[in-house]
Amino acid sequence: MTIPGWMWIATIAALLALLAFDFWLVSRNPRDPSLRESTAWVTFYVSLAVLFGFGVMALGGSRYGGEFFAGWITEYSLSIDNLFIFVLIMTRFSVPRQYRQKVLLIGIVLALVMRGVFIALGAGMVARFNWIFYIFGAFLLYTAWKLIKDKGEDEEFSENAALRTVRRVLPTTSEYHGAAMTTRVNGRRMVTPMLIVMVAIGTTDLLFAVDSIPAIFGLTKEPYLVFTANAFALMGLRQLFFLIGGLLDRLIYLSKGLAIILAFIGVKLILEALHHQGLHWVPEIPILVSLLVIIGTLAVTAVLSLAKSHKQAAAERESSAAEDAPVAETPAAETPAAETPAGETAGGEAEVR
Repeated sequence: MTIPGWMWIATIAALLALLAFDFWLVSRNPRDPSLRESTAWVTFYVSLAVLFGFGVMALGGSRYGGEFFAGWITEYSLSIDNLFIFVLIMTRFSVPRQYRQKVLLIGIVLALVMRGVFIALGAGMVARFNWIFYIFGAFLLYTAWKLIKDKGEDEEFSENAALRTVRRVLPTTSEYHGAAMTTRVNGRRMVTPMLIVMVAIGTTDLLFAVDSIPAIFGLTKEPYLVFTANAFALMGLRQLFFLIGGLLDRLIYLSKGLAIILAFIGVKLILEALHHQGLHWVPEIPILVSLLVIIGTLAVTAVLSLAKSHKQAAAERESSAAEDAPVAETPAAETPAAETPAGETAGGEAEVR
């Protein structure tokens, strides 16, 4: 798939224009977007990605169109899983609600920049070194194993080395000063917790890129498709955060589904590497099969997650109702008084008159 330079420039310019418009909206009115507004924007970005995929299919053929859709769906699913960490970070640093949109948007920009660097490096390595597929495949299998092994436990955000270094080197205020990242206190320039949050989001995005780039290179080797699939997966992530914020806790099996997808892509990469090494009897997995596996896994994961959440919610309601129900008092049984024969005392002796 040959992409002329002008198409790269036009695509990047269009994405930058969308980001600039998004940033202008956030800066103009910092607040939590409504459910209706978030739904409209998420629908817009998803529709844009679908139209782009159909355009790739029309111009480049069904193979490249399928590769884009498989890559975009996978990256979008990984981005939804990453929202869990964004929630933990903003809760950990007590980010004011009206500034969460700005934090998310800057995090998305950082993710695009870092993923662009990783894509450029990965594309060069894939073009020169076929053995890199083995490393990518093994890394994806390891990541899948870690997801299955660790996701059953409650996650907590832990500060990484970069964040600890920033805290130690730069004087930081204890309170937010609006959306500013630096401020002057008693004539001394200091950073605010907003900058610390940005560093946390950015360094976390770097770890996400390490996971996601090998995954998409397992579905397509075209740098243009890798970049656009990542870009469209990140577009609208800000609005998606507010749209499904309450739903995140209900997608309890999402990590398990992602583990299956990453393991599948890892196996696919290793099989392709073996095939390219001359072992032609090793089967290659068509992109249509990959697409069906990805969509099917996510669908089953979503249905099972929502069913489990509904069952748990029903059990909690029944338990709460049982605890709140008034306890009926059982009347004490009346014991008939002992009858004393006339002319006898309680001791059983006759009364002497």
